[in-house]
Formats: sequence, structure tokens, C-alpha cells
Amino acid sequence: MAETSDKNSVSMPTTYDPSQSEKKWYDYWISNGFFRAGQRPDAETYTIVIPPPNVTGMLHLGHALDFTLQDILVRTKRMQGYDALWLPGSDHAGIATQTKVEQKLREEGLSRYDLGREKFLEKVWEWKDLYAETIREQWAKMGFSLDYSRERFTLDEGLSKAVREVFVSLYNKGLIYRGKYIINWDPKARTALSDIEVEYKEIQGSLYHLVYPLKDGSGSITVATTRPETMLGDTAVAVHPEDERYKHMIGKMLVLPVVGREIPVIADEYVEKDFGSGAVKITPAHDPNDFEVGKRHDLPQILVMDESGTMNVNAGPYQGLDRADCRKKIVADLQEQGVLVKIEEHVHQVGHSERSGAVVEPYLSTQWFVKMQPLAERAIEAQKNGTGVNFVPDRFEKIYLQWIENVRDWCISRQLWWGHRIPAWYCADCGEVTVAQQDAHACEHCGSENIRQDDDVLDTWFSSALWPFSTLGWPEQTEDLQRYYPTNVLVTGYDIIYFWVARMIFSGLEFTDQVPFKDVLLHGLIRDAEGRKMSKSLGNGVDPLEIIEKYGADAMRYMLSTSSTPGQDLRFRIERVEQTRNFANKIWNASRFALMNLEGFTAADIDLSGKLGTADRWILHRLNETARDVTRLIDQYEFSETGRLLYNFIWDDLCDWYIEFSKLSLYGEDESAKKTTKSVLAYVLDRTQRLIHPFMPFISEEIWQHLPHEGDTITLAAWPVYDAQFEAPEAVREMELLMDIIRAVRNIRAEVNVPMSKKIELLVKPSGQDVETILSRNEEYLRRFCSTSELSISAELASPDKAMTAVVTGAELFLPLAGLIDIAQEVARLEKEMQTLIGEVTRIEKKLSNEGFIAKAPAKVIEEEKAKMADYADKRDKVVARLAELKA
Repeated sequence: MAETSDKNSVSMPTTYDPSQSEKKWYDYWISNGFFRAGQRPDAETYTIVIPPPNVTGMLHLGHALDFTLQDILVRTKRMQGYDALWLPGSDHAGIATQTKVEQKLREEGLSRYDLGREKFLEKVWEWKDLYAETIREQWAKMGFSLDYSRERFTLDEGLSKAVREVFVSLYNKGLIYRGKYIINWDPKARTALSDIEVEYKEIQGSLYHLVYPLKDGSGSITVATTRPETMLGDTAVAVHPEDERYKHMIGKMLVLPVVGREIPVIADEYVEKDFGSGAVKITPAHDPNDFEVGKRHDLPQILVMDESGTMNVNAGPYQGLDRADCRKKIVADLQEQGVLVKIEEHVHQVGHSERSGAVVEPYLSTQWFVKMQPLAERAIEAQKNGTGVNFVPDRFEKIYLQWIENVRDWCISRQLWWGHRIPAWYCADCGEVTVAQQDAHACEHCGSENIRQDDDVLDTWFSSALWPFSTLGWPEQTEDLQRYYPTNVLVTGYDIIYFWVARMIFSGLEFTDQVPFKDVLLHGLIRDAEGRKMSKSLGNGVDPLEIIEKYGADAMRYMLSTSSTPGQDLRFRIERVEQTRNFANKIWNASRFALMNLEGFTAADIDLSGKLGTADRWILHRLNETARDVTRLIDQYEFSETGRLLYNFIWDDLCDWYIEFSKLSLYGEDESAKKTTKSVLAYVLDRTQRLIHPFMPFISEEIWQHLPHEGDTITLAAWPVYDAQFEAPEAVREMELLMDIIRAVRNIRAEVNVPMSKKIELLVKPSGQDVETILSRNEEYLRRFCSTSELSISAELASPDKAMTAVVTGAELFLPLAGLIDIAQEVARLEKEMQTLIGEVTRIEKKLSNEGFIAKAPAKVIEEEKAKMADYADKRDKVVARLAELKA
């Protein structure tokens, strides 16, 4: 679709129909490879890797916002001449995806164990293929300019190779280790969780006070717990070594109620002697702090639950009970024995699995960990010496540093089948572990072939932490890696700084010696109109495809992006989408009008060297300013302010003013002026479509293809840049004067109910000769847009006796009443209005003088009434003044 000279309004429908335009243009862009990077080998690169959505279902409104912001940046840079790469992909999302597939199997009466690992994974791959294709279809509907030739998946062959390389490298450096520690356990998904996969919720629970008697009968110790079922795993009671109440008990044995097992009283400074009873039960296998105390005192570690949260053989008579049922039973038994002395209501924070929603169990388990401190130190140093990443907004740098400076070792093993299987093999003969990049067939220590691979997989975030460089071919030094890495910006929600952003930074530094991106743009969450988080339980979620179907992708994209302020949550209101659709229709109608007057006009006909009128120079100046400011604001990620500028320029300057002014020459007899106006119209509309294109790609391409243009697509059209030749401050001054006068006259007309169809007399008294010259030169605009029967412009004008007046910068305006209204009729109308206003003022005065009202009414209501009275009084005074003028 090269230069079009024969396309005009005849082939442009009267209204814009997104459904007829969007698929057509997306297919055109893709089939022509316009989004493929690498076609400008000498150009500077600009790279974004998409935050990979999980293959668990449909994209939501948050994805739409996140990806739209990226698309705006990439489309802008592509138009600016960069070799722009926006790399797409998706994440296998271990727990989330496996949970979905297992849920589907349960509906069929099956479990993963019925199928076995291999058959189960075939089912998950089928799921992945289905939803990856669904995600691609959604990307297309939203108009995202992705380079599909480079699409990646976190479990594809190349990324799997990168994962193994990283695991083996960190293991060999002593930064990955296997150990027995208290971890967060999801009993529903039956897998370990990292700290940041646990959501803490405030729960109304109970605090149980239990008496543990000394074996020798000399006394007892009272402890308090929110989880009495874990007492079955108690191996000590700890007191502070300097607590005088308990010094004589240290070293003695207590009898564990119900169970009857003997446990020691130990001294440890971990205990706060001034808190509660000053004694703490120690359950090393079910509490992270107790685990550390237990290690210091060489205490046994007794697990009393299995992986499903069911009480095990160590729970004695409670074996087989679910942990919640066990709590009820043991509380009843403790009460019966008389050792449960008090139950208090207690509000506390309880961890829940982010994926399954189950209450998380602190659980002693053998897992794989990443030693975080050495990796964190390098990331911290980079941030502090100026070679780190730039956070937008910058307040998030402090949040990032606070977390990474206090980071704990990362539990990376998951008891799942879907994911990167841990590349570790255990030898049955010598008991050693072999860690290797390729599948091992024999023990590297003793040569035995009697080995088995670890059943666990790696945390999803382990592979996604490598995403910025693994997607470009690392560990191979590919051309793409050398050309497009590090990337320019990461766009993501502030809620995954710890999950993902921090891990990508320390991974990038460790394996590429560079931070993976220059900037991190953090946007907020999308909430409903009341500020609530969108969720299935509240039923307040919004499907982006439904919005697109009703309003078009451009309306959704523009609303989301221009309502977004970095770091701030966004409240979704459907009225905003409707307003944006109206904006799109305004652009369409303005373009269609212009094209009616550009029939046969080609790109070669555009000539801005002729005699430009005031309005022509003004609109070119405003376009120039807008292009400069929009470019700056996009570079600063200020999308909301960008939207405001574009809206004001297109709706107000271009549509409401310039297009109206252009009609004078377009419908006139001066062919030279007509050609100049056509040139300006064609040029400004072309550049306007380019500026709006990153936000509204479909409608801008549709209009641009009808306009006189050169090139195949607006996606590769040059981005408008500031050009000093279009600076015209004197034209701005002239237009502002003309617009002020036209607005003032129209306001007066509205005030006295005189329609534009009725011509009026207008007297303009300029403040000086320069203003008079400007107004005289632009007299035709004033006649046309003030709809005058007579127009007088002179600094010598005498003020008429009875006239409506207005003052603008540089001039006084007079509209003689005799030609404007029927004075007698207007007097009658105003007297009636005056009586109404007097009545309202009197009514509120009485209300405010009523002591009963003042005593009972809230202060806010009283203030509202006072404000109403002031408003009515002001209107009354103005009507009185107007009547005085008319009757004079």
C-alpha cells in the first residue's frame, strides 16, 4: 500500500467500525513482517522482552495495561528509526498450570498418579499449546507489535539449556545447596513455596494457654500457642537464661500433656522474658524460629504431619486426622485433662499459598536452596555505585534495596512434575550427588549406574529470572544476545518487584556482568470503580476482549495507558472507555471532512512554502510543540500527561478550531489559498496520526492509508520531530486573541439565548494599533465565527449605551442590545428570575437562622447550605445589575 492519491472520503465509511479494521490491519502488519527486528542493521537498538504471561488461561485487564505500555514504547522507537525488538513469550507457571490440569483431571475422576509422570506431562503440554495459542490471539486483538519470529517459552529447549547451565554453575560455586530446613509448605498442592509466594491474611483465631507439669512434681510452666496441634512435635520449652522465675527449672524435664513424652526446659536468649509467660514451646519441625533454637541445643526434630497436612504416625492417637480436625480433638482432650487453662480470642497473620489458597504449613523438609547473600551483595553494590537499574518511580528503589539487603536463602525446589526437573542424580551405592548439564547415566563419584534423578522441579521464578538473556540465546553468544542485550526497559507491576525484578537483576549481574535492563517502569494494579482489587470472588473482573468487542481495541488501549501514572493504581470506569471511543470518532470525523476536500491530492502536492495564514502557522506551531512534548513525555513514561496533550491538541486545536477556520479558504475562490490549506490539512493530519499511532494503532493506520502519504504502513512512518521553522509565536498570539473574542461572543450569545444562526452587530475596541492591525488582517474569521451582520474594529470607538460587554486580553467587545435581544422581553425574563433567586436566598436564610436545624444538622450540611446561599446571592446580584443596565 504505497502512496495513495485515489483514496478519499468516498471509500471512507461515515463512521469508524473497529471490527472491520482491526483484523485487516493486524494481518497486514504480520504478513509483511513489519514487527520483525533486525531489518535495520545499522540502527541503534531498542529492546523489550515481554513479561511472559502464564499459560494458565486468558489474559486479564492487567496484562492489557502492561503490554499496551510496552507497545507504545516499541512503536514509538520503531517510528523513530530504531531497530526495535519486542520479544514475546509465555511462562510454564509450574504450580499454577499443574493445579489447573489436575483440577481438570479430577473432574474426570483421575489424578496425576493414575496417569504417571510421562502421561501427565503430555496432558500439561496439550494445555500449554491450547492456551499459548489463545494468548497469541489475544495479543493480536489488542494490536501488539510483537516479533513472533523470536517467541520463546520458559520450557523450550534453549531456555531449558540456560536453566541447567545456571543451576550447575551456581552449584559448582557453592551457591546452590541441598539441606533440611523449615520451609513454607502448601499441603493442597503438596509443594514447597518461597517466602514471597506466601500471602499473609489477618485471621480471627485463638490463643491457647497450656500447662506443662514438671516430671518431679515440683511445679509447672505455662505456654501459649495458636496451633495446639503442633505440641505433638514439641521437643523442649525454652526460657530466658536470666529469668529469675525459671532459673531453678532449667535442665529439668517436663511431661508433654496428652502424649506423656518427656521434654527438657532449656535456656535461650531467643525468648523474650517480658512477653507473655516468658516461656516458649519449641517445635523444631514446624516453626522456623524453633528450628534455629533446636539446632543450637541439638534437639530432636519431630514431624507430626505428612505432606497433605494429615497427622502422621508421630501424632500418636491423632494419626490420620486432618490438621484442623486434630486441633479440635486435642483442644477437647487438653480441656478434659485440665491443662488448657485459658482460651483467648486472638487476631494474627496467617500465611496462605498464593496459588492454591491453602493455609501454609511451616514444615521441616529437605529442599534445594540458592545462597542469596553473595548474589544480593553484587546487586546492592551495582545500585549504590550507579551501574544498577533506574526505577520509575524512583521511590521503588528503596523498597527493592530493603528487601534485597535482608534477603533469605531461596528455596528453589518444588514437589511438582511440570517444570524444569532438577539436574541432580542420587547414587544408591555411594550416596553421593551428581549435578550435570546433560542427563547423567552414571555416578561421577563411583561410576555406578544405579542412580536416579531428583523427582522435584525448579521454582518457576528460577527460569523466569533468566528471561532477559535466556530468550536471546544465552548461554550461547548469539548475534541477538550481542545486539539486543541488555534490554532497555522492563515494564511490570510493582507487586512483583521481589518475585521477578530482583531475581532478574542478580541473575543478569551474575551471568552476564550487566544489569538486564536500564529502566524498570512499575505501574499499579487495576481496580474497580470503588477501588477494590478485581477478583473472581467479588465478580468485578473485566474481560478485555469484551471491551474490545464493544468499543474497539484502540479505545481500550488509549483509556488504559492514558489513565496510568507510574506506580499508582488505576480505577477502571467504563465511562472512560466510552469517552475514548468518542475521541476516536472525533478523529475519524475530522479526517473524513478533510479527505472530502483532498480528493486527488497526493503526497507530492503537499507544499508548505506558500503564503500561510494565521491559522495555518498557528496549527503548525501547535503540532510542532505537541510532537516535541509528546516525545519527551513518552521517554519519561508519563503516559497520562501524553494522553492529555494529544487529546487537547486533536480535539480542541485541530478539530474545534483549525478545521473550522480552514473552511474559509477551502470553500473560497482563492485557489492558491485553497492549495495551501489543503497542504496544511494533509500534513497536520498525517503527523497527528503518527503521534496517536502508538496509542491507537488501528484507527491511525486506517486513516493514514486514506491520506496522501508515502510508504507502506504508518508503523514504519517517521516519527514527527521538532522543527524550528514551524515556530510561530506571533501566530499563536494572533490566534489566541481571535479565539478569545470568538469564545466571548459565543458566551454572550448563550447567556442571552441568541443562536448562531442570528447575525449580530459586533464592536471591537483594540487596546493599541498592533492589536487593531491583527484584527483587521483576520476580520474574515471574526465575521464568520461570530456570525456578524456588522463588524467594527477601531480604537476610537465610543461605548454604546445599552450593550453586552466582554473584555479579552487586548480588546473590549460590545454587542448592542437593540440588535441582539428584545429588551422588554429580556427585562421580564430577568425580573422573573430575580424573584426566584430572592426566594431561594430567603428560604436558606430562614433555615440557617433556625436554632433547631443548626443544633441537629451535621457541620458538612450546614456548610453546604451556606455555600448554596452564597451562590444564589451572587446570581441574584448579577441579575439585579443586568436589570439596572437594561432599564437605564
